[in-house]
Amino acid sequence: MDAGRIQKELKEIERDKKSGVSVLLNGDNIHRLTGFLEGPKDTAYQGGYFVVDIKLEDQYPFVPPKMRFRTKVWHPNISSANGAICLDILKDQWSPALTLKTALLSLQALLASPEPDDPQDGVVASQYIKNQALFQRTARQWTEQYATQELASQDDEKVLSITSMGFPREMALTALESTHGDVNAAINKLLESS
Repeated sequence: MDAGRIQKELKEIERDKKSGVSVLLNGDNIHRLTGFLEGPKDTAYQGGYFVVDIKLEDQYPFVPPKMRFRTKVWHPNISSANGAICLDILKDQWSPALTLKTALLSLQALLASPEPDDPQDGVVASQYIKNQALFQRTARQWTEQYATQELASQDDEKVLSITSMGFPREMALTALESTHGDVNAAINKLLESS
């Protein structure tokens, strides 16, 4: 993996404050990053602050980053259950010329322009096609309930409190998910399994 390129990409993202996207390193691990993106204006996601887990393989930038929404999102191309994303540039349309910034901007564009004919979540896609008003209402409610900046920062504090004990980030996230965000229960679960 080209660590110099990744550092350069991170600096470029940091310089462009107006893009509405940002990326943080998780400690010194350049394989695992956390992306943040603002919901696009004039959409049901406006005002939302979305957190994306980013995993880089050793072959990056020759293979796409693996991305998953950590924030719950009501969208045809994002799994409402696990945050998996259906987006061509994260699969077969990836090019080494693309960057983390272009991938996050593409996610922002996907929020603004759903593709219900190529869904990740069939239930949401069906609602999007059959009842646009209900889809918009539900997407807005989920944005207000799950995508606040305050929730995102609380979530990061919880993960940090667990990773500072020496547990890997992925284990911390899994434990927090299984305990519905209860830090003490997550730590106990991790300690019992080690």
